[in-house]
Amino acid sequence: MSGDALSQDPAELRRRIDTTKAHPARVYDVFLGGKDNYPVDRDAAAAALAANPRGYLDVRHNRDFLRRAVNRLTQEDGIRQFLDIGTGLPTAENVHQIAQRTAPDARVVYVDNDPVVLAHARALLTSGPEGRTDYIDADFKDPAHILEQAAKTLDFDQPVALCLVAILHFVEDEEAYPIVRGLLDALPSGSRLVLSHLTEDLNPENIRAVQRTYTERGFTFVLRSRAEVERFFTENSLELAEPGVVPAHHWRADNAAPVPAQPEAAYLATLDAIEKVRYADINDVTDADINVYAAVGKKA
Repeated sequence: MSGDALSQDPAELRRRIDTTKAHPARVYDVFLGGKDNYPVDRDAAAAALAANPRGYLDVRHNRDFLRRAVNRLTQEDGIRQFLDIGTGLPTAENVHQIAQRTAPDARVVYVDNDPVVLAHARALLTSGPEGRTDYIDADFKDPAHILEQAAKTLDFDQPVALCLVAILHFVEDEEAYPIVRGLLDALPSGSRLVLSHLTEDLNPENIRAVQRTYTERGFTFVLRSRAEVERFFTENSLELAEPGVVPAHHWRADNAAPVPAQPEAAYLATLDAIEKVRYADINDVTDADINVYAAVGKKA
Protein backbone atom coordinates (compact mmCIF):
# COMPACT_ATOMS: atom_id res chain seq x y z
CA MET A 1 0.00 0.00 0.00
CA SER A 2 1.21 3.47 -0.83
CA GLY A 3 -0.24 6.96 -0.82
CA ASP A 4 0.23 10.41 0.66
CA ALA A 5 -2.01 9.58 3.62
CA LEU A 6 0.24 6.88 4.99
CA SER A 7 3.48 8.84 4.77
CA GLN A 8 2.27 11.17 7.50
CA ASP A 9 3.96 11.19 10.87
CA PRO A 10 1.84 9.18 13.37
CA ALA A 11 2.25 11.97 15.90
CA GLU A 12 0.80 14.45 13.39
CA LEU A 13 -2.18 12.13 12.83
CA ARG A 14 -2.76 11.97 16.58
CA ARG A 15 -2.70 15.78 16.78
CA ARG A 16 -5.43 15.93 14.12
CA ILE A 17 -7.82 13.69 16.07
CA ASP A 18 -10.58 15.71 17.73
CA THR A 19 -12.01 13.58 20.53
CA THR A 20 -14.41 16.32 21.64
CA LYS A 21 -16.62 16.11 18.56
CA ALA A 22 -18.40 13.09 17.09
CA HIS A 23 -17.30 12.01 13.60
CA PRO A 24 -19.56 10.12 11.14
CA ALA A 25 -16.94 7.44 10.43
CA ARG A 26 -16.47 6.72 14.12
CA VAL A 27 -20.22 6.72 14.89
CA TYR A 28 -20.64 4.23 12.04
CA ASP A 29 -17.86 2.16 13.62
CA VAL A 30 -19.83 2.04 16.89
CA PHE A 31 -22.84 0.55 15.12
CA LEU A 32 -20.65 -2.02 13.36
CA GLY A 33 -19.24 -3.17 16.68
CA GLY A 34 -15.84 -1.58 16.19
CA LYS A 35 -13.53 -0.29 18.90
CA ASP A 36 -11.91 2.65 17.10
CA ASN A 37 -14.14 5.36 18.50
CA TYR A 38 -14.42 7.72 21.45
CA PRO A 39 -17.02 8.44 24.17
CA VAL A 40 -18.42 11.33 22.15
CA ASP A 41 -19.01 8.97 19.21
CA ARG A 42 -20.63 6.36 21.44
CA ASP A 43 -22.86 9.06 22.92
CA ALA A 44 -23.98 10.08 19.41
CA ALA A 45 -24.65 6.46 18.47
CA ALA A 46 -26.55 5.84 21.72
CA ALA A 47 -28.69 8.94 21.15
CA ALA A 48 -29.49 7.78 17.62
CA LEU A 49 -30.36 4.32 18.91
CA ALA A 50 -32.62 5.80 21.60
CA ALA A 51 -34.40 7.81 18.92
CA ASN A 52 -34.81 4.73 16.70
CA PRO A 53 -34.14 1.48 18.61
CA ARG A 54 -33.88 -0.58 15.41
CA GLY A 55 -31.86 2.05 13.60
CA TYR A 56 -28.77 -0.15 13.72
CA LEU A 57 -30.44 -2.11 10.91
CA ASP A 58 -29.91 0.86 8.59
CA VAL A 59 -26.17 0.79 9.28
CA ARG A 60 -25.77 -2.96 9.07
CA HIS A 61 -27.93 -3.36 5.95
CA ASN A 62 -26.11 -0.49 4.31
CA ARG A 63 -22.87 -2.40 4.90
CA ASP A 64 -24.40 -5.63 3.62
CA PHE A 65 -25.57 -3.85 0.45
CA LEU A 66 -21.91 -2.97 -0.18
CA ARG A 67 -20.99 -6.65 0.19
CA ARG A 68 -23.63 -7.74 -2.31
CA ALA A 69 -22.83 -4.94 -4.77
CA VAL A 70 -19.07 -5.65 -4.80
CA ASN A 71 -19.76 -9.37 -5.20
CA ARG A 72 -22.06 -8.69 -8.14
CA LEU A 73 -19.58 -6.34 -9.83
CA THR A 74 -16.63 -8.70 -9.49
CA GLN A 75 -18.41 -12.01 -10.10
CA GLU A 76 -20.86 -11.02 -12.83
CA ASP A 77 -19.62 -7.78 -14.39
CA GLY A 78 -15.85 -8.28 -14.37
CA ILE A 79 -15.06 -5.05 -12.50
CA ARG A 80 -11.52 -5.07 -11.13
CA GLN A 81 -11.11 -1.50 -9.86
CA PHE A 82 -12.87 0.30 -7.02
CA LEU A 83 -12.70 3.87 -5.72
CA ASP A 84 -14.32 3.88 -2.27
CA ILE A 85 -14.86 7.43 -0.97
CA GLY A 86 -15.88 7.95 2.64
CA THR A 87 -14.43 4.59 3.56
CA GLY A 88 -14.83 4.88 7.28
CA LEU A 89 -12.92 2.81 9.77
CA PRO A 90 -11.63 -0.55 8.58
CA THR A 91 -13.88 -3.38 9.73
CA ALA A 92 -14.44 -6.91 8.55
CA GLU A 93 -15.44 -7.22 4.90
CA ASN A 94 -13.82 -4.17 3.38
CA VAL A 95 -14.12 -3.66 -0.37
CA HIS A 96 -10.72 -5.13 -1.22
CA GLN A 97 -11.40 -8.24 0.88
CA ILE A 98 -14.72 -8.86 -0.88
CA ALA A 99 -13.39 -8.12 -4.36
CA GLN A 100 -10.13 -10.03 -4.03
CA ARG A 101 -11.87 -13.24 -2.99
CA THR A 102 -13.25 -13.36 -6.54
CA ALA A 103 -10.53 -11.37 -8.30
CA PRO A 104 -7.17 -11.52 -6.49
CA ASP A 105 -5.80 -8.89 -8.89
CA ALA A 106 -8.48 -6.29 -7.98
CA ARG A 107 -7.27 -2.77 -7.19
CA VAL A 108 -8.97 -0.65 -4.54
CA VAL A 109 -8.38 2.95 -3.53
CA TYR A 110 -9.89 4.09 -0.24
CA VAL A 111 -10.54 7.76 0.52
CA ASP A 112 -11.31 9.38 3.88
CA ASN A 113 -10.22 12.42 5.84
CA ASP A 114 -10.52 11.19 9.43
CA PRO A 115 -7.09 10.84 11.07
CA VAL A 116 -8.39 7.91 13.16
CA VAL A 117 -9.08 6.09 9.89
CA LEU A 118 -5.65 7.03 8.55
CA ALA A 119 -3.97 5.71 11.66
CA HIS A 120 -5.49 2.27 11.08
CA ALA A 121 -5.32 2.09 7.31
CA ARG A 122 -1.73 0.88 6.97
CA ALA A 123 -2.29 -2.13 9.21
CA LEU A 124 -5.79 -3.12 8.21
CA LEU A 125 -6.27 -2.29 4.53
CA THR A 126 -3.63 -4.65 3.19
CA SER A 127 -4.00 -6.11 -0.28
CA GLY A 128 -3.33 -9.67 -1.29
CA PRO A 129 -0.10 -10.25 -3.26
CA GLU A 130 -1.73 -10.06 -6.71
CA GLY A 131 -3.84 -6.96 -6.16
CA ARG A 132 -3.24 -3.52 -4.76
CA THR A 133 -4.81 -1.15 -2.27
CA ASP A 134 -4.09 2.48 -1.60
CA TYR A 135 -5.42 5.03 0.86
CA ILE A 136 -5.87 8.73 0.13
CA ASP A 137 -6.21 11.38 2.83
CA ALA A 138 -8.72 13.66 1.12
CA ASP A 139 -12.10 15.29 1.57
CA PHE A 140 -15.01 14.31 -0.67
CA LYS A 141 -15.33 18.00 -1.50
CA ASP A 142 -11.92 17.97 -3.24
CA PRO A 143 -12.57 15.59 -6.16
CA ALA A 144 -9.64 16.89 -8.22
CA HIS A 145 -7.19 15.78 -5.52
CA ILE A 146 -8.95 12.43 -5.14
CA LEU A 147 -8.75 11.73 -8.87
CA GLU A 148 -5.12 12.86 -9.13
CA GLN A 149 -4.03 10.55 -6.31
CA ALA A 150 -6.27 7.63 -7.36
CA ALA A 151 -4.70 7.66 -10.82
CA LYS A 152 -1.46 6.45 -9.23
CA THR A 153 -3.16 3.11 -8.47
CA LEU A 154 -6.16 2.86 -10.80
CA ASP A 155 -6.12 2.73 -14.60
CA PHE A 156 -8.69 5.28 -15.71
CA ASP A 157 -8.75 3.71 -19.17
CA GLN A 158 -10.51 0.70 -17.61
CA PRO A 159 -13.86 0.64 -15.78
CA VAL A 160 -13.89 1.76 -12.15
CA ALA A 161 -16.63 1.23 -9.57
CA LEU A 162 -17.13 4.50 -7.67
CA CYS A 163 -18.49 3.62 -4.21
CA LEU A 164 -20.38 6.42 -2.44
CA VAL A 165 -21.91 4.42 0.37
CA ALA A 166 -23.63 6.40 3.15
CA ILE A 167 -21.67 9.57 2.46
CA LEU A 168 -23.90 11.84 0.37
CA HIS A 169 -26.39 12.56 3.15
CA PHE A 170 -23.57 14.49 4.82
CA VAL A 171 -23.29 16.85 1.82
CA GLU A 172 -25.66 19.65 0.78
CA ASP A 173 -27.24 19.64 -2.71
CA GLU A 174 -25.17 22.51 -4.11
CA GLU A 175 -22.01 20.45 -3.59
CA ALA A 176 -23.23 16.84 -3.77
CA TYR A 177 -24.57 16.72 -7.32
CA PRO A 178 -21.68 18.62 -9.01
CA ILE A 179 -19.04 16.59 -7.16
CA VAL A 180 -20.61 13.27 -8.18
CA ARG A 181 -20.85 14.54 -11.76
CA GLY A 182 -17.18 15.55 -11.75
CA LEU A 183 -16.06 12.20 -10.40
CA LEU A 184 -18.10 10.23 -12.94
CA ASP A 185 -16.97 12.44 -15.82
CA ALA A 186 -13.39 11.35 -15.11
CA LEU A 187 -14.26 7.63 -15.28
CA PRO A 188 -14.40 5.63 -18.53
CA SER A 189 -17.32 3.89 -20.19
CA GLY A 190 -18.40 0.77 -18.31
CA SER A 191 -17.69 2.30 -14.91
CA ARG A 192 -20.25 1.91 -12.12
CA LEU A 193 -21.71 4.04 -9.37
CA VAL A 194 -22.47 2.15 -6.13
CA LEU A 195 -24.59 4.43 -3.96
CA SER A 196 -26.58 4.29 -0.74
CA HIS A 197 -28.38 7.16 0.93
CA LEU A 198 -30.61 7.85 3.94
CA THR A 199 -34.17 8.95 3.19
CA GLU A 200 -37.33 10.01 5.00
CA ASP A 201 -39.55 8.42 2.32
CA LEU A 202 -39.85 5.09 4.08
CA ASN A 203 -40.26 5.67 7.83
CA PRO A 204 -40.14 9.43 8.34
CA GLU A 205 -40.84 9.62 12.07
CA ASN A 206 -37.94 7.34 13.00
CA ILE A 207 -35.34 8.84 10.71
CA ARG A 208 -36.26 12.45 11.53
CA ALA A 209 -35.66 11.69 15.19
CA VAL A 210 -32.22 10.32 14.28
CA GLN A 211 -31.58 13.35 12.07
CA ARG A 212 -32.18 15.65 15.05
CA THR A 213 -29.62 13.79 17.17
CA TYR A 214 -26.98 14.27 14.46
CA THR A 215 -27.72 17.89 13.56
CA GLU A 216 -27.61 18.80 17.26
CA ARG A 217 -24.02 17.52 17.18
CA GLY A 218 -23.08 19.71 14.23
CA PHE A 219 -23.44 17.24 11.34
CA THR A 220 -24.85 18.19 7.98
CA PHE A 221 -27.59 15.61 7.49
CA VAL A 222 -29.63 15.70 4.27
CA LEU A 223 -32.43 13.17 3.82
CA ARG A 224 -33.19 12.77 0.11
CA SER A 225 -36.25 11.35 -1.61
CA ARG A 226 -36.14 8.50 -4.08
CA ALA A 227 -36.34 11.00 -6.96
CA GLU A 228 -33.45 12.98 -5.48
CA VAL A 229 -31.37 9.82 -5.11
CA GLU A 230 -32.24 8.75 -8.67
CA ARG A 231 -31.00 12.15 -9.85
CA PHE A 232 -27.42 11.08 -9.10
CA PHE A 233 -27.92 8.44 -11.80
CA THR A 234 -30.24 10.11 -14.31
CA GLU A 235 -28.39 13.40 -14.62
CA ASN A 236 -25.19 11.45 -15.31
CA SER A 237 -26.90 9.23 -17.92
CA LEU A 238 -26.26 6.06 -15.91
CA GLU A 239 -28.21 2.90 -16.59
CA LEU A 240 -29.66 1.65 -13.32
CA ALA A 241 -29.11 -2.03 -12.60
CA GLU A 242 -32.14 -4.01 -11.52
CA PRO A 243 -34.00 -3.52 -9.22
CA GLY A 244 -33.25 0.23 -9.43
CA VAL A 245 -33.31 2.54 -6.41
CA VAL A 246 -34.82 0.43 -3.62
CA PRO A 247 -34.59 0.06 0.17
CA ALA A 248 -31.17 -1.42 0.90
CA HIS A 249 -32.46 -4.78 2.16
CA HIS A 250 -34.30 -5.32 -1.15
CA TRP A 251 -31.30 -4.74 -3.43
CA ARG A 252 -30.53 -8.18 -4.87
CA ALA A 253 -31.33 -9.82 -1.56
CA ASP A 254 -30.46 -13.23 -2.93
CA ASN A 255 -28.23 -14.33 -0.07
CA ALA A 256 -28.70 -13.74 3.62
CA ALA A 257 -26.45 -11.49 5.64
CA PRO A 258 -23.90 -13.39 7.75
CA VAL A 259 -24.99 -13.87 11.36
CA PRO A 260 -22.35 -12.80 13.90
CA ALA A 261 -21.03 -15.46 16.25
CA GLN A 262 -23.08 -15.33 19.43
CA PRO A 263 -21.51 -14.95 22.89
CA GLU A 264 -22.75 -16.72 25.98
CA ALA A 265 -26.09 -15.46 27.26
CA ALA A 266 -24.59 -14.42 30.59
CA TYR A 267 -22.06 -12.16 28.86
CA LEU A 268 -24.70 -10.75 26.49
CA ALA A 269 -26.81 -9.77 29.50
CA THR A 270 -23.99 -7.54 30.78
CA LEU A 271 -23.92 -5.41 27.61
CA ASP A 272 -25.79 -2.17 27.04
CA ALA A 273 -28.03 -1.61 24.02
CA ILE A 274 -25.32 -0.17 21.76
CA GLU A 275 -22.89 -3.01 22.62
CA LYS A 276 -25.49 -5.65 21.78
CA VAL A 277 -25.91 -4.30 18.24
CA ARG A 278 -22.80 -6.09 16.97
CA TYR A 279 -24.38 -9.48 17.73
CA ALA A 280 -27.79 -8.83 16.19
CA ASP A 281 -29.04 -10.99 13.29
CA ILE A 282 -30.00 -8.38 10.69
CA ASN A 283 -31.99 -10.88 8.67
CA ASP A 284 -34.71 -10.13 11.23
CA VAL A 285 -35.78 -7.02 9.30
CA THR A 286 -39.01 -5.50 8.02
CA ASP A 287 -39.71 -2.62 5.67
CA ALA A 288 -40.56 -0.53 8.73
CA ASP A 289 -36.93 -0.79 9.91
CA ILE A 290 -35.08 0.58 6.90
CA ASN A 291 -34.45 4.19 5.87
CA VAL A 292 -31.70 3.63 3.27
CA TYR A 293 -32.01 3.60 -0.51
CA ALA A 294 -29.43 1.63 -2.48
CA ALA A 295 -28.62 1.36 -6.17
CA VAL A 296 -25.95 0.59 -8.75
CA GLY A 297 -25.68 2.27 -12.14
CA LYS A 298 -23.51 1.81 -15.25
CA LYS A 299 -21.88 4.52 -17.32
CA ALA A 300 -22.52 4.19 -21.04
